[in-house]
Amino acid sequence: MKTTVRIPRTPSTGRLARTAAATVALCILGGAGSAYAYWATTGAGSGAATNGTMQTVTVDALVPGDTLQTSLVPGGTADVILRASNPNPHPVTIYAVSGNGPVTADAAHSGCTTTGVTFTPPPAPLTPSVTIPASSSILLTLQGAATMDATSLSACQGAQFGVPVTLEVRK
Repeated sequence: MKTTVRIPRTPSTGRLARTAAATVALCILGGAGSAYAYWATTGAGSGAATNGTMQTVTVDALVPGDTLQTSLVPGGTADVILRASNPNPHPVTIYAVSGNGPVTADAAHSGCTTTGVTFTPPPAPLTPSVTIPASSSILLTLQGAATMDATSLSACQGAQFGVPVTLEVRK
């Protein structure tokens, strides 16, 4: 009688190495695919959060009751007052004030063609800081910011001067 002994087959070393390499490759590719999917879905596209658009803060004409405490005379200085209005739903801080054109006399003083008036803005940032509350206006006094020299015509006596300025504000 013949006895047959079966020897179980073991995978060859080459086949085992190929199987292990395929398994490792699938794990790496699967992980990279997951990472790519994560970054592709969360890291790309347009942002959902925005700062919004800040509305323009304006410098308005003075209204009755907005009175100067100092008068401007040839060879002297005087305060400049500004009414600044903030239409935004949040407060803003005035960072800087700068001149934005020539100083002019009011319409009642049309003969005041040479005003001799100059505007000297305060250094930036303003110190102390000035905040305009949301949806409101304030009066800002710039002490000694206007100067009148001796070239001012006598037709300028009693005039109020328009000083065009630009405000730099920050949220």
